Amino acid sequence: MVSAAEQMAANTSWAALGKATDLRNRIFFTLALLIVYRLGTFIPVPGIDGAALQDFMEQAGQGIGGIVSMFTGGALGRMGIFALGIMPYISASIIVQLLTAMVPSLEQLKKEGEQGRKKINQYTRYGTVLLATFQAYGLAASLEAGELVTDPGWFFRASCVITLVGGTMFLMWLGEQITARGVGNGISLIIFVGIIAEVPAALAQFFASGRSGAISPAVIVGVMVMVVVVIAFVVFMERALRKITIQYPRRQVGMKMTEAQQSHLPVKVNPAGVIPAIFASSLLLLPTTIATFSQQGQAGPIMSTIMAYFGPGQPLYLAFFALMIVFFAYFYTFNVSFKPDDVADNLKNQNGFVPGIRPGKKTAEYLEYVVNRVLVLGAGYLALVCLLPEILRAQFAIPFYFGGTSVLIVVSVTMDTIQQVQSHLLAHQYEGLIQKSQLRGKGKGRKKRGAPARR
Repeated sequence: MVSAAEQMAANTSWAALGKATDLRNRIFFTLALLIVYRLGTFIPVPGIDGAALQDFMEQAGQGIGGIVSMFTGGALGRMGIFALGIMPYISASIIVQLLTAMVPSLEQLKKEGEQGRKKINQYTRYGTVLLATFQAYGLAASLEAGELVTDPGWFFRASCVITLVGGTMFLMWLGEQITARGVGNGISLIIFVGIIAEVPAALAQFFASGRSGAISPAVIVGVMVMVVVVIAFVVFMERALRKITIQYPRRQVGMKMTEAQQSHLPVKVNPAGVIPAIFASSLLLLPTTIATFSQQGQAGPIMSTIMAYFGPGQPLYLAFFALMIVFFAYFYTFNVSFKPDDVADNLKNQNGFVPGIRPGKKTAEYLEYVVNRVLVLGAGYLALVCLLPEILRAQFAIPFYFGGTSVLIVVSVTMDTIQQVQSHLLAHQYEGLIQKSQLRGKGKGRKKRGAPARR
């Protein structure tokens, strides 16, 4: 049976967007802040040799330089003030969430409501500053080693660190404003816009390589078909659910006896979303970024050894990437997104139970068993989507970065944003129905009050 809310959501028309003034203002506000973000990617960090950087990125754009630049919305390729992007905040928030699940004091803080949430957000901001400072200093030193700086020295390093850290914190603030006053998912939308903005240039470069004969037409057609298939596969897997039947017995509420009810507990095939892929990518991008800008100078024996074994396309790189995705998929699911013990306790408190399973510990063990089996598909799906483009890029030397992580982010953010807009439209539709019912009620009341006077 479909509920009335689901029926109304299915019948919601996008033509109602013109009548939803609040939603329209939210969309314009979101677009304005995203334009500010895109403009900031073109403002360069002081002290950079623009000509040398452009020549260098034209050479590095064929390899890992193109990967990193596309993941930061092109800001790294231009060394803009948003060159670090929002990834330090993403990494810090994931680390804080994992620590919240492992440290009892942080877990207790999470249960304290709004005050605890503010404190955790404060810790996340501190972690963002630390991670951004570390990455900015490594990037500044790498730029000096690559001879891409007009006046190397401690003054350049300090100005570069301050500029890049300030840019990351400003992006974090933009994301929070979009979440609070826009359509929601502010941080995700910033990453989404950064990836989408680089797609036209990447496609133009890809087709130019085909016209010059560097890539055969069969490879071009194969890549386009693969893109469509991967997007369809990601949409299917992100919407896939494993429904666990939940039974609620008959109970008496006051003088009324409620009938037994049956519901479902939805378990997503991929409960962790894109978090494992993002975290694994952020860990692998840091050494490759440093190596990219250091390759004109002396990268050092340690960095050279790391890149020899863990460079993009290398077997150890692919194996380590897959292992990290699988590990974080299980770790994040059982410690953050779906805790079987907490779910079992909530079901027990609501008098719900799984048919044939005793409430409490047995239910938690059953839920853990089901989620473990489902996560085999979820983690395998994440690893496959992330590794397939890496393998094809290394085998066919595709000159732009079609990353599985980028596809996951774009598809997931698109689906979430559409759901957010639909929820706003649904709320607007509900408000209109309530106002009409109130007006009808007032009209009926006036007729009833006026009837005795006419007599």
